[in-house]
Amino acid sequence: MIRLGSAAGYLFEGPRLLGGWTPPSRPAVYVIMYQLAASSRYAVIYAGHSDDLSAEGFPFRHPRAACWTSRAGSRWKVHVAWFEVPGGNRPHREQIANELVSIYKPHCNTQKYAPSWRPEWIGEYEARTTSPLTTPKEPG
Repeated sequence: MIRLGSAAGYLFEGPRLLGGWTPPSRPAVYVIMYQLAASSRYAVIYAGHSDDLSAEGFPFRHPRAACWTSRAGSRWKVHVAWFEVPGGNRPHREQIANELVSIYKPHCNTQKYAPSWRPEWIGEYEARTTSPLTTPKEPG
């Protein structure tokens, strides 16, 4: 689910009804979603990024558009929100899109990412100026 205006701490424009949206000719990260019944909340069903939103095939020529309309129940229930990363380049947009896929687990993304933790990422250490790590290694 997504709070209106933000996803994973990024301030997104929208949501807008995808069927009536004219995408700007700009690079951005975007999420496709539908509004949950009797709620102001949205369920994220796809996250992606583009070098040019106007070339992405919006509203319904995108390769995953059939999944969006199926999941939302109608093409007139599909919404879009987008984030133009200030000073962001392609790898930065890709990182944000992957983070959104990991957090929201969108149904229509074919690539899935599982947030995980491995002990070797921090391990044990000693320094004169600090004590060993005392916070839990498990996220959450």
